[in-house]
Amino acid sequence: MAAAPQASDFPLDFHYAYGEPQASAAIKLQPEHFIVDEQLGFEPCGQGEHLYLHLKKTGINTADVARQLARHFGVKEMDVGYAGMKDKQAVTTQWFSLYLPKGGDSEAAAFAMAGTELLSVLRHTQKLRRGQHGGNRFQLLLATLEGDPEDLQRRLGLIAEHGVPNYFGPQRFGIEGNNLLAANRWFVERRAPRSRNTKSIYLSAARSYLFNRLLSQRVADGSWNVIEAGDIPAVADTALPTGPLWGRGRLRSTERVGALEQQLAEQFAQWCNALEHSGLQQERRSLCLPLQDLRWHLSAQQLELEFQLPVGCFATSVIREICHYRDMGRAGYRSEG
Repeated sequence: MAAAPQASDFPLDFHYAYGEPQASAAIKLQPEHFIVDEQLGFEPCGQGEHLYLHLKKTGINTADVARQLARHFGVKEMDVGYAGMKDKQAVTTQWFSLYLPKGGDSEAAAFAMAGTELLSVLRHTQKLRRGQHGGNRFQLLLATLEGDPEDLQRRLGLIAEHGVPNYFGPQRFGIEGNNLLAANRWFVERRAPRSRNTKSIYLSAARSYLFNRLLSQRVADGSWNVIEAGDIPAVADTALPTGPLWGRGRLRSTERVGALEQQLAEQFAQWCNALEHSGLQQERRSLCLPLQDLRWHLSAQQLELEFQLPVGCFATSVIREICHYRDMGRAGYRSEG
């Protein structure tokens, strides 16, 4: 009888673009060390059936705020919208929408939840949905930093010039990759979770892992940020290659790139089959993540970073190219997809 799969069967040690970092640091020692400002990307029009609340939260996750908003305004949780999940061990600004066609504006000022601050209230015609925002601005402090300052400056210069591999962050995979083990039980052993939300988490984890595996191969051969024969260029920047997010549909890549992607699909045939039958459509994601307006200040035992990332990209994918880091905010972490 074959041994049950272990976390080690789904390694998360993806290749580095600039060699394995020699420095080490800690992130999220305090919420103020991880500041995220959500860029909505559009201006609420000032009228409509949806009430938009701009909140600042400290040490609270997005789902808890959404549940508290639903209770306060007396609506269903499905009537609360937000553009993305934000870190708990952080200081974040974030927009939420509530379906309130018959008023409720006056109740916004009375919303009280420890760790939150109401910044503004506006009306809009549509619910705020996942991925609808323009991006996120990060201000990070890496503490207890140990490493060669010259090497750190070199790495930061390369990152500013060339970007980083656009990996999905480890939070997508759960503690020690547990979301991947659960996805494998579902896809291979047919032990499907009952909850629709849990299914979504596992599908997202599996899809992201396959993308990271492909990207890691492209990093290893040095082609993660250049167009190769058979590549499908990114829509936003046609000079950048993409990799597949598995779902229904045929691979569009050809030649060497197509062969690499097909080889991975065959290696994870049961996963790809499950993703194809889950209702997801095959998509493409850029392999390279260019950083917008990267700034840094390196001093004794700490590094301050500031940059902006597009929707769906991870600050931890930037940090991992700089140093090995300990995420002090992940104790008891449960992935929320």
